[in-house]
Amino acid sequence: MGESASAAGTPVSRAGTQHSERLYVPWWGWPLPLLAAVLLAAEIHMGYPGVRAWLPYLILVPLMVAFLISLGWTRIAVADGELRAGKARLPLEYVGEVEVIAQDRKRKALGPELDPAAFVAHRGWVGPLLRVHLTDPRDPTPYWVLSSRRPEALAELLRQ
Repeated sequence: MGESASAAGTPVSRAGTQHSERLYVPWWGWPLPLLAAVLLAAEIHMGYPGVRAWLPYLILVPLMVAFLISLGWTRIAVADGELRAGKARLPLEYVGEVEVIAQDRKRKALGPELDPAAFVAHRGWVGPLLRVHLTDPRDPTPYWVLSSRRPEALAELLRQ
């Protein structure tokens, strides 16, 4: 129960953690934003000589790196009897029907089929989704929609 595979496929050893993955930005999502930061810094650089010429590079490029890293902080985990998505927590006793939504149905699931009261932890660069219906009568949230790189494994774990 204390060991499961992480998003990279390496074992994760945490007390009570059965599933854990971070929804990080993949390598192919980094070049364009970094290029945009460098081009913006170059625009500012052209107008100012001296110290002000390199200062935009020193500020904008690290800010873009920090922004891209912060986009990947969302963690989906099943640990200590809870389903966790970022800061949200759902006790496993309130997990109802669990369905995997393939990448080709994702647009419909997040568009016309989406209930406005649903909790959504979606990252566009992660293909499939998981819809977890809630059974708590006191909770106005009908279901959670979560991005997951391994939705089948997570769904199987939640169904147990």
